[in-house]
Amino acid sequence: MAGLNVSIAFLLLTIGICEAGRQLSKRLLSLGVYCSLARELAGSLQLCAGCLELRMLMEIGLWGGGFGPDVTLTLLFLLFVAHGASFDGASANLTVSLQEFLVRDSGLAATAAKLLAQFIGMGLGRVITKYYWSWELTDFHLIQNLMSLECSSSLHTSLSHGVFVEGVCSFFFHLVILKFHHCHPIYRVPVLAATVTLLAYIAGPFTGAFFNPVLATAVTFHCSGSSLHEYVQVYWLGPLAGMLAAVLIYQGNIPRLFQRNLLYGQKSKYRIPKARVVHRCGDSKEQGRKKKGEKSNVEMSA
Repeated sequence: MAGLNVSIAFLLLTIGICEAGRQLSKRLLSLGVYCSLARELAGSLQLCAGCLELRMLMEIGLWGGGFGPDVTLTLLFLLFVAHGASFDGASANLTVSLQEFLVRDSGLAATAAKLLAQFIGMGLGRVITKYYWSWELTDFHLIQNLMSLECSSSLHTSLSHGVFVEGVCSFFFHLVILKFHHCHPIYRVPVLAATVTLLAYIAGPFTGAFFNPVLATAVTFHCSGSSLHEYVQVYWLGPLAGMLAAVLIYQGNIPRLFQRNLLYGQKSKYRIPKARVVHRCGDSKEQGRKKKGEKSNVEMSA
């Protein structure tokens, strides 16, 4: 239990340091530089460090500390809730940044800066976490240091099935992002965290359920068991294909590539009112009264 407490303290400390960096960057940098570089760098560092520590608990804590999937999945959900609440709009995900570019929410220069910042943040997060592990504050970290020299791949299935799994996870993840994009964070953040947790529970045994090329690069690309070519196909091309499919299904087209809607019919913005006959209550009765009055006048005159 002491090892779990140390890991939780590390996660909270990482979030606090990254949040302090975001607040300081807001004061020192322009809005454009902050949104494209500083915010994404801090978010990627925070995500990478947190997921590396959590992955260590999932692998070692299961038999070393008796932590079941209920503990690790709960921590995963809480971690992504904390990320969503503190990221300040950063994605820390290559496919999300590309999605924003494809739907015209971000320009080419800003997108390129975000991708660069994400890889720098990923590298820093990995270095900081490994340095923290070298202190060997718990038995988990001691075992992790011994295992890190020969870590095993997260890909525990065939290449085609791995591409399919990561693509499907990315597809549903991006559909949720598109659906709740304009919702208040109080609703969007827990829904995204629950989606990530569910996908990790279902697809984790097969590929690790990263559906984030930057995060997968930090966690599993250096491990033996699969080639770089296989890693790229599963953890890069799979999520990219899933993101493109989600955008196409949700919007009917990819705005950067196609002008017209490929799947859904276009609806006119202006509705042309149809001419219709309005029958007022009492009109027929009034007409009947007039006819009766005319008949009575004719009889009286006669």
